Amino acid sequence: MKQEHKSPKHKKKRLGFNITIGVILLLIVGAGVYGFSVYNSVASTFKQTHEPLNRLEFEKRVVDLTKKDPISILLLGVDQREGDRGRPDSLIVLTINPDDQSVKMVSVPRDTHTEIIGKETKDKMNHSYTYGGIDMTIKTVESFLDIPIDYFVKVNMDGFKDLVDSVGGITVNNTLDFTYKGVDFPVGPLQLNGEEALKYSQMRKLDPNGDFGRQERQRKIIQAVIEEGASTKTLANYGNILDVIGNNVKTNLTFDEIKVIQANYKEARHHFEQIQINGTGKEIEEVYYYFVPETERTNLSKMLKEHLTIE
Repeated sequence: MKQEHKSPKHKKKRLGFNITIGVILLLIVGAGVYGFSVYNSVASTFKQTHEPLNRLEFEKRVVDLTKKDPISILLLGVDQREGDRGRPDSLIVLTINPDDQSVKMVSVPRDTHTEIIGKETKDKMNHSYTYGGIDMTIKTVESFLDIPIDYFVKVNMDGFKDLVDSVGGITVNNTLDFTYKGVDFPVGPLQLNGEEALKYSQMRKLDPNGDFGRQERQRKIIQAVIEEGASTKTLANYGNILDVIGNNVKTNLTFDEIKVIQANYKEARHHFEQIQINGTGKEIEEVYYYFVPETERTNLSKMLKEHLTIE
């Protein structure tokens, strides 16, 4: 989908950082090379991170991971706040098709104006989490895209820098020359530590594409973390990785499901298609919203259904 985007002009908030989720993806679609001690440590970590969804049986889509059914995963970077559950500053929907070995990565703007399922109101997409947590957010995303969400991975963004550092830093191919918060980011391959990756993902106002340019850099970092995390060198440092994950991640994926996904879906990580959603930003009563045309939404839904082989 070819995009033309306008930079959002809304009140500056703490930015969401999608990069953290890449460390989880290395365990989901990564190399899966574990010895006995690593196996037990991973199992223990995911027992700590497991958080089942509150769903009725008829609301659950049955997928058979052993038969390589295509799956969908909602990734959330949550800015947790003292005294409340916070709200996601970043939302990404992944659809993974192991048959054609591909992943579609859709960035859903947090300010998207949509119906909040279960609240009987229209509001920003990320407010669904404030109203009703992960369950309401998933139902809202499902309604907006008209596809089922099988799994979620929720990350506390406070652990972002530690996660990047835990995989030994990353390398990205930078296409925009800029300086941000005292760090120069020249065009070309860049080696970034956690602090540098944080700043690289934060910058918006200096980017001609605004928030969408920032989202593109975040997706680059996700892919870089996945590739770095899948290496034998990184697996040797699994202890630090698992500590950070255990302290900052919640997911409804069980360890048994992750093992099957590692075996059957890992090659899909090599073929990523990054998708942004066309729309228009507009302020209503001094509140910024992102409005997505119905034709854009239905075309996106059709594409994702085909990738998930849903008729």
